[in-house]
Amino acid sequence: MKITNKARACCSAALLFAGASIPAGHVEAMGPDNLARAIEAILKRDVFVPAIVAIDIRDLDTGQVLFEKNASLNVKPASTMKLFTTAAILDAEGPEGAAAPTTIETAGRLDGMGRVLGDVYLIGRGDPNLSDRFEWRATKDPFDQLASDLKDAGITRIEGRLVGYDGLFSEETIPDSWTADDLVWSYGAEVSALSAFDSAIRLRLEPGEREGDATRLVLKPKTEFLRIENRTLTSAEGEKAEITLTRQLGSRVVVLEGSVPRLGAAWTGAVAVPQPTLFATTLLAEALTRHGVSVRDGWLTSRENLPASLRPLASLRGPAVAEQIRVVNKESQNLHAETLLRRLGLAAYKDASVEASLRARAQFLKGLGVRAGTTDMFDGSGLSRSDLVTTRAVVDLLAAMARHPYAKAFRESLPIAGVDGTLRRRMVGSKAQGRVFAKTGSLRHVNALGGYVDSVSGRRLVFSIIVNHHTRPAKEALDAMDEICALLAELK
Repeated sequence: MKITNKARACCSAALLFAGASIPAGHVEAMGPDNLARAIEAILKRDVFVPAIVAIDIRDLDTGQVLFEKNASLNVKPASTMKLFTTAAILDAEGPEGAAAPTTIETAGRLDGMGRVLGDVYLIGRGDPNLSDRFEWRATKDPFDQLASDLKDAGITRIEGRLVGYDGLFSEETIPDSWTADDLVWSYGAEVSALSAFDSAIRLRLEPGEREGDATRLVLKPKTEFLRIENRTLTSAEGEKAEITLTRQLGSRVVVLEGSVPRLGAAWTGAVAVPQPTLFATTLLAEALTRHGVSVRDGWLTSRENLPASLRPLASLRGPAVAEQIRVVNKESQNLHAETLLRRLGLAAYKDASVEASLRARAQFLKGLGVRAGTTDMFDGSGLSRSDLVTTRAVVDLLAAMARHPYAKAFRESLPIAGVDGTLRRRMVGSKAQGRVFAKTGSLRHVNALGGYVDSVSGRRLVFSIIVNHHTRPAKEALDAMDEICALLAELK
């Protein structure tokens, strides 16, 4: 499969693009009577003429509907689906909860010569954060930490195999209605109970000294798991970077072609890895080599039942749920959302299949009073093109979570307009900056935004805006959404 930069921009379902800033003073303070007229005027723009627009805006404290349009109509939510998933896992595990630790275990004996006499297992338990994302880890690379722990325990050789175990989850690694294009890029990484570095490798191509020179390729994490053929060259100063990335589905070979301009910015991208469990196991094997621990019989993955007499050699704890949902919502991290969905099935039914996990989330929503009876949800992230929700259900959820015992952790997981996450470049300079706490969503022909607004008058508002089937540039829809948020921030 060959995907160019242009194609990447079209199918980049999980990357939420920033809209233009709104000038300060764009709107004057207004009362509720003028709000509907102002929003209707915005919705007359060309971007919305062929589109489906669904909106639900309410006063959070009184429940009064301030504006409503197609609120009961099913639409594709894109990444605002993550609101349902993160709320459910927060309720199930609590803000201080966490996945069980990732462990290295063996049933073999450790002899007096520093050898483990038997296979060693790397056991994944649904922590999607085996990476250097969090500063609180003892070292930046979790696999170096695990390898160091083994070496500190006196282990120098494994007389057997290194086995990556991911049997905790079902084998449904690709959610319903994800596309082949999705699976090439980091936002479409496959789901596993044992995943590392978001099951992706970040690529950076730096220009050479002179035109025609080979570029310099930098990988993160640095690994031999993929074979990357870098055929890119340095182009003339001032030209545009043009890169084509090719990776066949299931293949561990990546071909990079094209050019990066001399003295220009480096090109960056992130490619998903196939066989994510084997990827994590490979990273540990490479770390063991760096720390002087050899593995006699190589490494592989398994879903077979674990030996009954395993004992731990090293372990790595994951972050608390409150931290995990911040990653999901602020970064719009699809793999993490899918992993948390499966943990929801485990918590409710001791079953991490997709069917059980979706059922657990549906039961949570029903118990919360969310009117989701007509919706149809197929994944945890919103990347599925089959997902259908209503803005009424989104606002029901948001309003209920504002009254939930874990309301603070949920709200703090959302991007803040003009400050951080996928809203950091939006609504800058408007009254909405720092007052809108909302989840973004983008697919091809889809844009969405849902969350909370603290108005300048002290009113607390809750809203969901979803636009489907527009064919104009996404920026036009995003700008309109941001203007509506600015109106809400100015509401008396």
